[in-house]
Amino acid sequence: MTIARKKFIERLDQAMATAEKMVPEDLLCSYKGVLHPVIHCSAETFKALESFEARSDDVLLVGYPKTVSWGSYFDHIIERNKHFDDENIMFITYEELKENPNLGVKKTAEFFGFSVTDEESQAVADRSSFQAMKENSHKTHGALGNVLFRKGEFPKIVSDWKNLFTEAQNQEMEKKFEESLAGTKLGAKMKYGVYCKA
Repeated sequence: MTIARKKFIERLDQAMATAEKMVPEDLLCSYKGVLHPVIHCSAETFKALESFEARSDDVLLVGYPKTVSWGSYFDHIIERNKHFDDENIMFITYEELKENPNLGVKKTAEFFGFSVTDEESQAVADRSSFQAMKENSHKTHGALGNVLFRKGEFPKIVSDWKNLFTEAQNQEMEKKFEESLAGTKLGAKMKYGVYCKA
């Protein structure tokens, strides 16, 4: 295990231990009306991000919009869609990676200018499969591994949010998806009609 990975796991374990000792009302902080876990971020971090500027040659890996831990998921989608045709930005969705991980590896390698053989891309896809990561999660993510790697069955895990909402919440989400995604390139890439409609 690399030193960086070991330090990361130690910090996660420490954060989890700290959180267990906290009273529930101290586990969250509020920034612009949105609650955030204090072991993950702070209001000061969000304030610093307001003035953050990246150089044009920086590579920023933005998590899939569903992983946005602050702000509106839909605002994030709308903003990302504005950059859909930018040549220095690659969009790949969780659904794409679940449907065909080998192709996802090949697309990513091509975007970064790497050439990979079928065997190499398949090996990467196999080692980065949910099952492989789940089996190794105690080494890579410490105590948080069981939290992060909880399901992973395709297609069941895709659109799983629908099972957590009431019928009224599902209808509200569908309305927001329709307003934000329907007819957009990002919506088409995310297979809006298949995975986003409640």
